[in-house]
Amino acid sequence: MTADSAAPKTPTILIIDDDEEIRYSLGRVLGARQYRIVEAGSGEEGIALAKKGAPDLVFLDIRMGGMSGIETLQHLRALHPHLLVVLMTAFGTAQTAIEAMKFGAFDYVMKPFDADKVLAIAENALKTKADLQTAAGYKPKVKSEDYKEGIVGSSPAMQEVFKVIGQVTASDVTVLISGESGTGKELVARCIYQHSHRSSKAFMAVNCAAIPENLIESELFGHERGSFTGATGQRSGKFELCDGGTLFLDEIGDMSLATQTKILRVLQEGEIQRVGGTETINVDVRVIAATNRDLEQMVKAKTFREDLYYRLNVVRLRLPGLRERTGDIPQIVDFMLQMLEKTKKTRVRKVAPEAMDVLVRYCWPGNVRELENAIYRSAVIAQGDTILVKDLPVELREAVNAASGVAAPAAAAPTPVVVTAPAPAPAAPAVPADLDGALDFIYQRLSADKAETILERLEREMIVRAIKEFGGNQVRASERLGITRATLRKRLDVLRGEASAE
Repeated sequence: MTADSAAPKTPTILIIDDDEEIRYSLGRVLGARQYRIVEAGSGEEGIALAKKGAPDLVFLDIRMGGMSGIETLQHLRALHPHLLVVLMTAFGTAQTAIEAMKFGAFDYVMKPFDADKVLAIAENALKTKADLQTAAGYKPKVKSEDYKEGIVGSSPAMQEVFKVIGQVTASDVTVLISGESGTGKELVARCIYQHSHRSSKAFMAVNCAAIPENLIESELFGHERGSFTGATGQRSGKFELCDGGTLFLDEIGDMSLATQTKILRVLQEGEIQRVGGTETINVDVRVIAATNRDLEQMVKAKTFREDLYYRLNVVRLRLPGLRERTGDIPQIVDFMLQMLEKTKKTRVRKVAPEAMDVLVRYCWPGNVRELENAIYRSAVIAQGDTILVKDLPVELREAVNAASGVAAPAAAAPTPVVVTAPAPAPAAPAVPADLDGALDFIYQRLSADKAETILERLEREMIVRAIKEFGGNQVRASERLGITRATLRKRLDVLRGEASAE
């Protein structure tokens, strides 16, 4: 390979504008950075040039004689789907911005030009183009039909979940699914149902937390006409309608004690009574319950019936949080992108390695539901077929950066003061159990450190602990500390500055 062939290619920028002075001034600004400039005085001429070879970037005027900027943009994107186009306009309205982005523009710039802004946009666009070309992305390991259950993951934690699902599908045993919000409890319940001998019968899901207490019994057991205000006719409840099938009771920990008593009777006797009725109705329903609450603690606090707990907890299936199975994230993202392509018609097909690294390192307090939201948002704003780091939600990027940035000052925290004593190995003073005593203890210990004030040290330690507790999530950390996220961000910037100075 010769030296000339190894040299990097000079980016070509095509300027399309029917105003010769605009083309000249913009060409001078961009040419100063050694970009190769090609000019076109109309949309038709610009399209003809693009047919001969795709430029690296296009600056395109919106309002021109003949073919408009938007029409030209559509033709250019039809020729080269990944072409980055910056629209130029003298009318900075909201409608202009919306239309520019709607039709796939990378950005738009106002006339008269600010030279620094034009150069910044050009550099950002060319960097994005390079990222899109080099991003390998995550390559699907399996086809979408292999995801038909909707439950994705090959980690050891998920393999244990799959084993339990397989064990309980052959029987009618009651299953209690526990796990944080967003881990996919209903998906697991549906999977159990689909593989059971009841799969030809009904499956119904009831969110016990979403239905008012005065209506939940009617929803589950039905009611007779006139049993309460508004009961204008007889109505069958979910248990009756689900006879022979499976009923999924989500968020069962939010159910009142009165309703819990009636659920217990159904599980024990297999019979119900409609609200306001006297007739006993036999039902054959398999119950799968789910909760994100600690039912054991609720039993101790007398807010959940112990006998119902044992009736529900015949087989316990705990779903791991997403941060417990980060190795599954690439597969989950792959599945989500395939689904978005089918249902939302998005053009994104893959995720850049750097962006995937951020997704894997994030704490995901909202679990799979939060990941799904983040991928959808990123897919909507991505410029090409690849999600880059800059396309990810800003709060997600900030959380990962904060977790990395705080780690250094936390490790470099001042060494705790050792109080000398005559004994060769003095025992550390015990921390008082009461709050006032503990605070006095901390005050005395921090007073001995002359390197920084008590408030400085205490503030730093509390911020570090809050960030660690919530895995870098600044929103939750600021709520715990009782400050705004903007204030927390300023404090983190100070900490990073101190760490770099050290």
